[in-house]
Parts: sequence; C-alpha cells; structure tokens
Amino acid sequence: MKYKAAIFDLDGTLVDTLEDLASSVNEMLTSYGFPTHSLEAYRYYLGNGSKKLIERTLPQEQAQDASFVLEAMKRYQAIYEHHRDHTRPFPGIQPMLDELKAKGIPMGVCTNKHQQAADEIIDGMFPSGIFTIVMGDRPGLPIKPDPKKPLMMAEAYGVNPEEVAYFGDTSVDMDTAVNAGFLPIGVLWGFRTEEELLAHGAKVILAKPEELFGKVEFAGE
Repeated sequence: MKYKAAIFDLDGTLVDTLEDLASSVNEMLTSYGFPTHSLEAYRYYLGNGSKKLIERTLPQEQAQDASFVLEAMKRYQAIYEHHRDHTRPFPGIQPMLDELKAKGIPMGVCTNKHQQAADEIIDGMFPSGIFTIVMGDRPGLPIKPDPKKPLMMAEAYGVNPEEVAYFGDTSVDMDTAVNAGFLPIGVLWGFRTEEELLAHGAKVILAKPEELFGKVEFAGE
C-alpha cells in the first residue's frame, strides 16, 4: 500500500510541549493554592483535551464540580498562551515533513489541544502552508479518539481512509487511527511507551522520524 495523505497529532508527535504544558497547569493550580504535579506525571495527564487535563490535575472535590473545572480550564488556557519557552519541534521532524511535501503528500494536524493554541504553535514553528488543515478542539465536534474530525480531513484531501497514515504518541492517537481506518503509526519520542502504542493497534513504530521512509511507502515514491 502506498499512502496518499498524512495526519499528525501535535503534542508529543510534532512538538515537545510537555514542560510548558506542565508548568502552565501547575501555575494554575498554585493560583488556587492546590498541590502541583511532577513533570513525569503530565505524560499521562495529557492526550484527551484541556477539560480532561484539568479534571485529572485538580483535587478530587474540585474535579467533580463542572463549573469549577470550566473556570480552572479558562485560567489555565490564559496562562498557557504565555508559555512557549520550551516548546519546539522534535529533532528530525522538519526534514521528514519536507520529504513528504516534496512527494506531494497532503499533510494535516488533528489534535485535542484547543484550536487557538494549536494554530499559534503551527504558525510559529513550521513553514507556512506545510499543513493544509489544522483541526483542534473546537465547539460542536468530538475530540479524539472519535474519528469524525480525521475522517473529515481525509474527505477534504480526497483520499480513502485506508490511504491515510496517522502519526501519534499515545493510546488516544492509536485508537483514533483504528477507529478511522487509517494506518496507525506510533512514535516513541513523545509521551508514552511502545507497549501502550502496540496494545492500542499501532502497525508501525518509529523510534526516530528518519525511519519513516524505510517502513512506510507514500504515493510520491
């Protein structure tokens, strides 16, 4: 099979956002006088969108209060807008993207990060136009692992689901790819383990971006 489109998760797949995300949530927690969490803990708090991230990090009583969760999420998002000190693409990502673009492969991003933050990171860290669709968390559309948004992207690219390679670093991403009928490609430079990725359906595992073209064929080859 030669794949005709590539869709990427953002956090932990294209960019290393762990430290800035963790420090933003911890700053929010500190502002309320709540306990903070270790950097390592955030590897498992992330992946299901801002609301779930806040629910996982708040004390139990506040996490069960929907209105408080919403307030805390807005406070976190406002803080996060000013935390980009450590966020950057992973080594080897840009050359991989350049080669896919040279082959004429349309590329997009599907992330559970809120849309504004996703757009700002993509616009600030990648060449203009390299991703033709960026689908973040937006009103009226379900978050991953629901396949609706990535399937909308495949349709926009004019390709069948089985012709899409989907890249991610968590179980949520592999579940998304499986649910959509895409090729699930698990990456090991992100937040989770190879065992988790394989358990959730990964068909290809990449330890480094430069391994991609030895393991997956694309239509431009």
